[in-house]
Amino acid sequence: MNVLFAALASSAVMVAPALALDLEKDELTFGFIKLTDMAPLAIAYEQGYFLDEGLFVTLEAQANWKVLLDGVIDGQLDGAHMLAGQPLAATIGYGTEAHIVTPFSMDLNGNGITVSNEVWEMMKPNIPTMDDGRPQHPVSAAALVPVIDAFNANGRPFNMGMVFPVSTHNYELRYWLAAGGINPGYYSPENVTGQITADVFLSVTPPPQMPSTLEAGTINGYSVGEPWNQQAVAKGIGVPVITDYELWKNNPEKVFGITAEFAEQYPNTTIALTKALIRAAMWLDENDNANRAEAVKILSRSEYVGADADVIANSMTGTFEYEKGDIRDVPDFNVFFRYNATYPFYSDAVWYLTQMRRWGQIAEPQTDAWYDEVARDVYRPDIYLAAAQMLVDEDLADAADFPWDSDGYKAPTPADDIIDGIAYDGTAPNAYLDSLPIGLKGSQTVVGEDVQG
Repeated sequence: MNVLFAALASSAVMVAPALALDLEKDELTFGFIKLTDMAPLAIAYEQGYFLDEGLFVTLEAQANWKVLLDGVIDGQLDGAHMLAGQPLAATIGYGTEAHIVTPFSMDLNGNGITVSNEVWEMMKPNIPTMDDGRPQHPVSAAALVPVIDAFNANGRPFNMGMVFPVSTHNYELRYWLAAGGINPGYYSPENVTGQITADVFLSVTPPPQMPSTLEAGTINGYSVGEPWNQQAVAKGIGVPVITDYELWKNNPEKVFGITAEFAEQYPNTTIALTKALIRAAMWLDENDNANRAEAVKILSRSEYVGADADVIANSMTGTFEYEKGDIRDVPDFNVFFRYNATYPFYSDAVWYLTQMRRWGQIAEPQTDAWYDEVARDVYRPDIYLAAAQMLVDEDLADAADFPWDSDGYKAPTPADDIIDGIAYDGTAPNAYLDSLPIGLKGSQTVVGEDVQG
């Protein structure tokens, strides 16, 4: 544990609950994108958890992920709901360069991949059905191969949307496509489109604009967080083919990001805001999601997600609608606290870094030690545990709910929990990369329009 935060955590035990921290800054502005998984911020505000910590917080929706990141870097925002790849990419200098850290992971799962009605009808003959005639889920991207071939035969490019080059959605969409034998394309330092040698052309579309862009025919499918997959179903313009829970069971999603400078300059404030977010995550999952209906009402408000409550509830309350009327139980579609969802595991960071390397955003091979070092620079379980210890001491949390003795690495994800049947071990990133059939491995690099090495 970082010495400063360890000292703060232990000293907090000796003072009265709720008066333990002398805040260096108590007026804060946090940014978010209009997605269901910003919920811990909304709940920490609405339930008064920020105020309990002496924090006067303003929440501001941002236009897109780049604007949000820039706002944190230049200090207009004190912190934000972020794509997990953003702090990592910024810290290693991919795109905008800045040292961003995260003391709190916001959720597990929560995303889906949706295709247009046209594409769905073309895919259906390639998808096995269940005894009742409904399509069998998860749907393999192999069912998309004949569709892409048909598009190409008619001179039509096959286009799909994702929310940002270092987003979970980009990497999940690429993972799904590659697992079905489809090359989603590579990046290089000279060509950052991500479309080098691609069978499918991926491009950036902001989350709330996904359904309208699909309806306009600009893209043929997309990968996005909720409620924008369910919105396609509600509008009758598309069909989700897979959730990320089916892609990789209990995969990490968003994080809460702050600059390293903020954490250094305002250590007590950082612990306090982390405490409030932990409490919000606990509230969202407690009593078998008993509070989700109330959360849906809050999130549906225009200042937060601004989608119809019924659309948000489709996934937020433990179900998921694939086609109109085809509603299936997915109790862990949104997880905010269970399974140590809020703990910033190094192994989660390493997975994102492996995907950056797999597709060429990290242009050169790196050692396993490098992946570990970057993960430790960005993910801060020391801050998280300092906050958790204070909550336990204040009788606001149960000590059994936190992984005190973790080395920061989860047990390897078994092959059965991942769509391509390939296990993931965060302690061996290069061996993992070598095990993936499509993607850079070993000393390979992208040169011009070719993969070499």
